[in-house]
Amino acid sequence: MNIHRFPDRSLWQALTERAPITKEALDSVVPPIVETVRREGDEALKRYTLAFDQVLVENLRVQGEEFEEAAALVPQQVKEAIEVAIGTISSFHSSEAFSSDKVETAPGVTCWRRYIPLEKVGLYVPGGSAPLFSSLLMSLIPAQVAGCEEIVLCSPPGRDGRIAPVILYIAKRFGLKNVFKVGGAQAIAAMAFGTESIPKVQKICGPGNSYVTAAKQIVSGQYGVAIDLPAGPSEVLVIADENAPTDYVAADLLAQAEHGPDSQVILVTTNEEVVTAVVAEVEEQLKLLPRAEVARKALKNSRVLLLPTLSEAMAFSNLYAPEHLILAVEEPEALCEMVKNAGSVFLGYNSPESLGDYASGTNHILPTYGLAAAWSGVSVSTFMKRVTFQKVTKEGIYSIGPATETMAEAEGLWGHKNAVTVRMQRRG
Repeated sequence: MNIHRFPDRSLWQALTERAPITKEALDSVVPPIVETVRREGDEALKRYTLAFDQVLVENLRVQGEEFEEAAALVPQQVKEAIEVAIGTISSFHSSEAFSSDKVETAPGVTCWRRYIPLEKVGLYVPGGSAPLFSSLLMSLIPAQVAGCEEIVLCSPPGRDGRIAPVILYIAKRFGLKNVFKVGGAQAIAAMAFGTESIPKVQKICGPGNSYVTAAKQIVSGQYGVAIDLPAGPSEVLVIADENAPTDYVAADLLAQAEHGPDSQVILVTTNEEVVTAVVAEVEEQLKLLPRAEVARKALKNSRVLLLPTLSEAMAFSNLYAPEHLILAVEEPEALCEMVKNAGSVFLGYNSPESLGDYASGTNHILPTYGLAAAWSGVSVSTFMKRVTFQKVTKEGIYSIGPATETMAEAEGLWGHKNAVTVRMQRRG
């Protein structure tokens, strides 16, 4: 890891830089996939599945017996762990508040808002060697809490032509019917446009690789299909004081580094001994990780910052805007009040980010690459839209009508003014 001791503030912006995302390959590959799926539907999906996943899928839709067979393959211990996660995630997301209270904004003028669930949403779950079934829980549970009527799920098949059993087990557990064996950019395009088999949805949610992310941005920017959020490689920033257990800190850094070679981990501390101990501990723990080579590549793009005070550490964190922020300090609540930009925050020595990935209850689909400065993670509101209402009485026309007339006239919109004027004249 690259160590920076007491860097001048003029250098901070450069120290927030992530590894550059190579777009040339994406720009040449993803747009043609999206356009081909839009034109050719299921046939294009089957061709791309054969090309990218090396499997010929005749029927894209998962059939009933496949759900049953998959459920039998999931170990009981995993099923029990999933139930724990379902309980915490459901509990947290069900607590999200949506107020529809009516407000009298002026005499005779009443306004309110109503939260309406999206009717059709699409969920994407990566497959491959490590199927992220936890991400299915993180999108499926808030969608169901929101009350979405139709949920479409896409996940790539393995060489056996089937979706990972644990993903199908969860889909069956929640009663999903529209589950399809297709992955990558082509799955995003299928849900965005609809095909002979796959329904068109209003919004697409779920993590994926750079090709999936690029496809989500294309269907959103060019075709107006809503997406949950733009996302890049995973990242964590840990702020550690002099008493932070350095083995905990090293483990938290490596937990993110093992995600992929383009992941980034940052340690910010006020103590030189912590720097030395954590760097040494990272090397020791690396020896035990099956994904050590992946983590090593990520560490090359990662940094350690030694800063004078925890206040400055928080200032740097807010500039960096991490996906995950761990406050490994004795009094995290004090720093918590200083958080401005972060996807999800973990307080204290005993709050590893891994718990948030699986079972604390908060959502792990979060903005990355500095986007936490303006974006929020997935929640129940991700799957809802707000519709505003207003009702104006005779009294209300007189209370805000003159101001409306004046403003409309000032903008040169006489039709707007007249819509109020005719009512005021009619009422005398």
